[in-house]
Formats: sequence, structure tokens, C-alpha cells
Amino acid sequence: MNNLILVRPRVSEKAYATSQKGVYVFVVPTNSNKHQIAAAVKEQFNVDVFSVNIVVQKGKAVRFYRAGKFEDGSRSDMKKAYVRLAEGQSIPVFTADEQEAPKAEKTAKAVKPAKVVKETKKGAKE
Repeated sequence: MNNLILVRPRVSEKAYATSQKGVYVFVVPTNSNKHQIAAAVKEQFNVDVFSVNIVVQKGKAVRFYRAGKFEDGSRSDMKKAYVRLAEGQSIPVFTADEQEAPKAEKTAKAVKPAKVVKETKKGAKE
């Protein structure tokens, strides 16, 4: 029987910033524990896990309009795992974003901004 769970990386600015420090953020099933998460990360990404911290983010209360009336509801709870890897190891979670960033900078430098000419009140009257 295979008890491995599926973890998926959380893509956000904060998660990207923590990944630069060697801590990766994953969205995990709400019924999983630290041992299962560590085993799943080790299996999926072939790395050694140093530590796992878990945060349960409670679902946000929302109000929406449906069928001519307002209804109250809530979003689902979400469990996030902050996984620190062994020294010198990394997961290529944001490699596509890192490779596209230099390309965007090159194109921004290649395109020269247009010169803006201001018209004075004298020039507009003549």
C-alpha cells in the first residue's frame, strides 16, 4: 500500500522569496502530517528534507450574489507546508520564472521610450 501524498508548490511572491533562502512552500492535503509530507517531497523531487513546518490557513468568509440574492459562504481550509532542505540542495520550482526574467529585461532595454513633446500655451494658440 502506497501512502505517499501529492504535494504541489505554492506559487506566490512570498513563496518565491522564501525559496531563495532554501525554504520551499507546498500546498498539501489537510489530513497529511509532517512525516508524510517529508516522504512525499523526498520521493517527488529527489532531495533530502531537513525540517517541515505546517500552517493551516482557515477558509475566508465570503459573500456572493447568486440567483437574485446574496448568500454567505466560506472558502475551503488550506494546509501549507514549509519545507527546509538539507544543506546545498534545491528544488527547481521557479526555474521557468528565473529564465524568463533576463529575457524580459533584454527586451525592455531594446525598446527605447518615445520622446514626449509638451505643447506650451503659445504653441497651441498659433
